[in-house]
Amino acid sequence: MEQSRRNQILEVAQKMMRDSGFHGTSMRDIAAAMNMEAASLYNHISGKEEILKSTCFGLAEKFQSGIDEVNDIYFNAVEKLQMAVKSHVQLLTENLDASFVFIHEWRNLNEPYRAEFVHLRDKYENAFRVILQNGEDEGLFKEVDYKFAVLTILSSMNWVVEWYKPDGGMTPVQIAEKLTDFILSGLKK
Repeated sequence: MEQSRRNQILEVAQKMMRDSGFHGTSMRDIAAAMNMEAASLYNHISGKEEILKSTCFGLAEKFQSGIDEVNDIYFNAVEKLQMAVKSHVQLLTENLDASFVFIHEWRNLNEPYRAEFVHLRDKYENAFRVILQNGEDEGLFKEVDYKFAVLTILSSMNWVVEWYKPDGGMTPVQIAEKLTDFILSGLKK
């Protein structure tokens, strides 16, 4: 029951942070939205920093697990890129509020957590660089500036949280396929 209540608080807080930002959301606001006394909220969560850490590091772990799985299997770089984009888009669209907070509010993490998060982000970006390098080595991709290419790929995928609607015209899989086709059009020889 405790974990369930904590998850409810996280979900409400993530939605509020998506709407009002990290600094525009107070623990008192979260408690009111949960129909709780502010003091009772602290029985379940220590504060906004814990909400932000839980959101950012929870998603970072899922993203890293997805890309590690992709890079651990034996496929060519095109297939790996397709799988990596699909994994990324599916994770983003599972919980748009959490994804929005992850993408936009991580800068509000206090040290040393911000530095740790940046390290995880860099590790994730490097996993995409590996796919691009593999594609170049396999003769499938042209030579590119890896940093620029990876940041462009990630930016295009992360922008999905700004416009995706679960009841919209495309499923996450369709979005991933279209993004992959577009990305590959700039990478393939």
